[in-house]
Amino acid sequence: MAVSAALALAPRLRVAPRDPATETEALLGVAGWAAQFTPGVALEFPDGVLLEVSGSLKLFGGLESLLERLRRGLAEMGWSSVLAGAPTPRAAFWLAWAGKQKFIGESAELDPVLAELPVEVLRCNDETLAAFEAIGVRTLGELRALPREGMARRFGQGLLAEFDRALGRLPDPRNFFVLPARFRAAIELPAEVTQAEALLFAARRLIVQLAGFLAARSSGVQRFALRLGHRDRAATEIAIGLVAPSRDAEHFTLLLRERFAGLDLAEPVRELALQADEVVPLAGNNLGLLLEQGKPPGDWGHLIERLRARLGVEAVLGIANRAEHRPEHAGVITDLEEKQLQLYFGERPFWLLDRPKPLAEIGAVPSLDGPLDLLAGPERIESGWWDGEDVARDYFVARMQSEALVWIYRERRGEGGWYLHGVFA
Repeated sequence: MAVSAALALAPRLRVAPRDPATETEALLGVAGWAAQFTPGVALEFPDGVLLEVSGSLKLFGGLESLLERLRRGLAEMGWSSVLAGAPTPRAAFWLAWAGKQKFIGESAELDPVLAELPVEVLRCNDETLAAFEAIGVRTLGELRALPREGMARRFGQGLLAEFDRALGRLPDPRNFFVLPARFRAAIELPAEVTQAEALLFAARRLIVQLAGFLAARSSGVQRFALRLGHRDRAATEIAIGLVAPSRDAEHFTLLLRERFAGLDLAEPVRELALQADEVVPLAGNNLGLLLEQGKPPGDWGHLIERLRARLGVEAVLGIANRAEHRPEHAGVITDLEEKQLQLYFGERPFWLLDRPKPLAEIGAVPSLDGPLDLLAGPERIESGWWDGEDVARDYFVARMQSEALVWIYRERRGEGGWYLHGVFA
């Protein structure tokens, strides 16, 4: 209707101009998310997405289970939707466009159902719709009751072809949607936001879309960035790095919540944009044949990512091995950016003292709160002559009177003597 007529009925109505480019971008985003359920996704511009799901019903536990997933995901992304199904794509779209949430399984059932739909589902121009109204035609059934030859002469053969495609009498081929190599989605906020924590609700919509896109590609990301758009200054970028590739929407949301908790906005935010450029293949989790009992192992990767999101990347470091015989030089601090944290435990202890501690020697036996019992050794280490820090030591694993295990060595040069160098956990 005219804007003036609409405002007369609803004075508080908010009128916004249409943005075809934004509408198309949103439709492509929904199609990319929906591709996780079937590779057969087609677009019906400007407001429809078609899914060929007959081959996916068993995988997702039947039609009702699949519909529940679709409804829940679309709602999480902030979209209202009408879902309908039919043996032909044209009929399914007409039912959804008319607001009829019906699911027809057989082609023979199509004719009476489609006959009840209004002629507006044809999306003809205003002149054609006015002609239908002039002759008293309001439904598809009333239109189909007219002579086909007369309809073709007055409204064109294309109108009859639309009917035949909807009923399955003519083929209706579609070009399936092809997923892009990278992910990018944006959302314009209805009002400026001044508190970072309040952005999480809108960001969650983009994260759900990202997770669906990654599931459709059987992939994950190890890094993604959220850009906060402002009115008068450059965008603020929040980069999230992961220890290992993932597509877990709940974990992504948790990491963003940690980052938002310590973020002070210099200027209100008007737009959010989520971007992931490096999409990598991600294998699924293998399941055992038997039900495994007991507590599942801890996910150290998620713990590291939460700590980095809360404390900053520079504050969370890891340990890596270096090809070096001298124990005090064999470990190196890393930033965990490229490699996952890996710890190897053998006969050497994990904890080393900053400086070896001299031990008393009583009756030719080293002592630490009592005599030590040598359990393993010696392991001779002679190295470091090239840099002036050469060592010559014989290492032993020893047991204290308290049953604690320690790592000690005997100096083979100079005045000799015993030293404590490490403690076993």
